[in-house]
Amino acid sequence: MEELFKLASNYGFPMVVAGYLLFRLEPTIRDLQKSINLLSIIIARQSNMDMKEINELINNL
Repeated sequence: MEELFKLASNYGFPMVVAGYLLFRLEPTIRDLQKSINLLSIIIARQSNMDMKEINELINNL
């Protein structure tokens, strides 16, 4: 806990809070990215796209 206070005094409170939030939200952001990619694949398959076109679409994002 003292290390957190030391970081806040050295770098400023907003920077420490931003770093903490990035650290905490990174797994959630990765899960959202996977969900978006999966939904893109589902929509592409429903639009009669083949897997090659879908891979190109996902890789260009």
